Amino acid sequence: MTDLTQAPANQSDDNAALGALFSDIAKNGIFAALILVFLWFGGMKFTAYEAGAIRGLVENSPFLGWLYSFLSEGAVSKLIGLTELTIAALLTTRFFAPKFAVFGALGAIGTFLLTFSFFFSTPGVFIPDTGVLAISVIPGQFLLKDIVLLFASVFALGNALSATAK
Repeated sequence: MTDLTQAPANQSDDNAALGALFSDIAKNGIFAALILVFLWFGGMKFTAYEAGAIRGLVENSPFLGWLYSFLSEGAVSKLIGLTELTIAALLTTRFFAPKFAVFGALGAIGTFLLTFSFFFSTPGVFIPDTGVLAISVIPGQFLLKDIVLLFASVFALGNALSATAK
């Protein structure tokens, strides 16, 4: 006869171990995903295609639009790309020098706060004749995902800060 009083405790221990495993996978996945996003987006900023594609977002920004007054479209894009590649490199240090990853996470937070502000400064985000909450696919829904990336960056900051304390 088995002792049924032990089943919940064992199940609880199993759930805790499984939860810890998934949390660890998620932690590494969030860092890897952020690094991939910054590498890919940063690298694309060195192409004429991307320089033209981001112009409408950047030039309507009260924070970045002024750059076009003295830099070319390509130079603005490359400056942004260099910043994104630097953030990717800093985030990568989480696995061997987490104090530098703190700066990468701060850069990522700044990036996504800035790009989420495009949600409010870029024409064509809201579609008022379709409904109160209606937003366009491009640029509206494209920019809305920056909320998730912002909080992934906040997580990365917390994780990197915790790792520096060890």
